[in-house]
Amino acid sequence: MKSSRLVSILLLLQIRGRMTAAQLAQELDVSVRTVYRDVEALHTAGVPLYGDAGHAGGYQLLAGYRTRLTGLSAGEAEALFLSGIPGPAAELGLGSALAAAQLKLRAALPAELRDQADRMRSRFHLDAPGWYASDDEVPYLTAVADAVWHGRVLNIRYRRWKEPTDVDRRLEPYGLVLKAGRWYVVAGPGPRTFRVDQILELAVGEGKVALPVDFDLAAYWQRYQADFHARLLGGDALVRLSPAGAARLTGAVARALADTGTEEADGWTRAVLPIESVDHAHREFLAMGAEIEVLGPPELRARLAATVRELAERYAGS
Repeated sequence: MKSSRLVSILLLLQIRGRMTAAQLAQELDVSVRTVYRDVEALHTAGVPLYGDAGHAGGYQLLAGYRTRLTGLSAGEAEALFLSGIPGPAAELGLGSALAAAQLKLRAALPAELRDQADRMRSRFHLDAPGWYASDDEVPYLTAVADAVWHGRVLNIRYRRWKEPTDVDRRLEPYGLVLKAGRWYVVAGPGPRTFRVDQILELAVGEGKVALPVDFDLAAYWQRYQADFHARLLGGDALVRLSPAGAARLTGAVARALADTGTEEADGWTRAVLPIESVDHAHREFLAMGAEIEVLGPPELRARLAATVRELAERYAGS
């Protein structure tokens, strides 16, 4: 474990340049004291590594030093082949580059690791989009990706869900995210998130994009998702569920059932479930048929009762 960590310190400093002990500790998930001991071990081994004290200090390698430690473990080789998703790479215009990179990586691996990587690729296949996701055309994806990579401003015509639906926006692209088969561009000012397939027109604008020094795409997306779900499920419904109905719940609704559910004498479970809106809950709960009884809010219960009466009258004469 220690030898692997020492290699990681070398590679981090080789890639990123100067890093503080605190930054290395956070990256490696160890204490700062452990980093101090590891750095001392590298010194003892003759690695030209030095540190500067003070606010702007940190550790760095002597200029021009490059480690030749490029070996991969079996797990690392498997993970690299598993991470290559051909669909998104092709959408970005990198399909042939990905195939060539995997071919070169495979050729460079020792025979044992090559066999393990081939077995991983033959037995695991990643298909990110859901079953019912449509293959939306994303005509401007390559242009957006190019703007992200080269720091170019974009002027776009964008279609959103509320009025006015078609609006003009000036974007300073920070990064691209692929979520459940859909591409999103995160852009300033803000930053804000836009679906790439909703871009109707696009032109490269004047000026260069200056990425904020403290911006972290993965951290932003995590916060964005948490905020999205918090806004999405802004209400509650008091319900009773049969065992079959309870088994159909997934995600946040299933977690709410586990947190709030109490079993009643007839085997049904009473619980408070999060809902997006009365309209949305009306559609979702109606699809569960007789496996659910909605006790509140009153508006939702009345809407469901009216729909059930209408259906009963419609089918009564059949």
